[in-house]
Amino acid sequence: MTALTIRPADECAYDVVSLGEVMLRLDPGEGRIRTARSFRAWEGGGEYNVARGLRRAFGLRAGVVTALADNEVGRLVEDFILTGGVDTSLIRWVPYDGIGRGVRNGLNFTERGFGVRGAVGVSDRGLTAASQMKPGDVDWDHLFGDLGVRWLHTGGIYAALSETTAELVVEAVTAAKRHGTVVSYDLNYRPSLWKSIGGQAKAQEVNRRIAEHVDVMIGNEEDFTASLGFEVEGVDENISAIEVDAFAAMIEKAAAAYPNFRVIGTTLRTVHSASCNDWGAIAWSRETGVVEATYRERLEILDRVGGGDSFASGLVFGLLDGQPLATAVEYGAAHGALAMTTPGDTTMATRAEVLKLAGGGGARVDR
Repeated sequence: MTALTIRPADECAYDVVSLGEVMLRLDPGEGRIRTARSFRAWEGGGEYNVARGLRRAFGLRAGVVTALADNEVGRLVEDFILTGGVDTSLIRWVPYDGIGRGVRNGLNFTERGFGVRGAVGVSDRGLTAASQMKPGDVDWDHLFGDLGVRWLHTGGIYAALSETTAELVVEAVTAAKRHGTVVSYDLNYRPSLWKSIGGQAKAQEVNRRIAEHVDVMIGNEEDFTASLGFEVEGVDENISAIEVDAFAAMIEKAAAAYPNFRVIGTTLRTVHSASCNDWGAIAWSRETGVVEATYRERLEILDRVGGGDSFASGLVFGLLDGQPLATAVEYGAAHGALAMTTPGDTTMATRAEVLKLAGGGGARVDR
């Protein structure tokens, strides 16, 4: 077990709330953005995907704190969120100026990649409503205190959108801790988001402040290195099963630097091609040390976007469900693996499928 203290469900309106931007994802399918004549629309966002996974796959009560420009695109994103079962009452609606000079909604064009052609993401999210949110916009004491939230999830993508979103994340995690809400944070380092606002040095400055309030820290090897400054010694960007010990040593350093961390979780991925990855995960707590999920070699990938978010939601579900950390990390790895077999950012897996795969089940036909 872990040392997490989780508020009782009957005292809270929400099992989980995420804080982050929800964008409209435009997907050219098997083709390329540059030659597409049609796109399939989805919704997605690193922080939101976790809450949606917890609602859609695992049946928990989820909400999202975000902002949208009040136009037809914003209402389309809202419709996707409603379809995913996530509560929309916490969305901040911002009047639209008719052209987007002052506020707009985020777009994310994403190619899935295949074989030797890697996935490509092109975000268009300047001046978005969510990126302009600031401290004071949300009544956190009402949300965490009066309504009650068992778990808050947010991350480094949202913290990187602007100076004000970084401060909003700090305000949110501080308020969550004040009311006994567990905080998880996915470092999710994206160089393109930090490039124009101070780069890696700024990322570390922001994320180190936020880390002081985090209970469950999530990230891969690049995230911990770039966002918190902890190096993984003796391995390259592809972590293999035999190199887990090196990564575990880095986790121990992070845990020593931040005594507030109760759980640290990370995915392990070796990229053979865009459509073939080795996939696994490890997690740590002071009570258990490092535990390792089933390592799946040469996992076939349809769409890798959102795999890490689905790992996070599976891990969080296991912890909220009171499972041992070894079981929770198996749920996370299985959910991430399943999510990458379907298109879009968000999960199409069921709880039964996750538990079956986590328990060693295979891909035989269910009749």
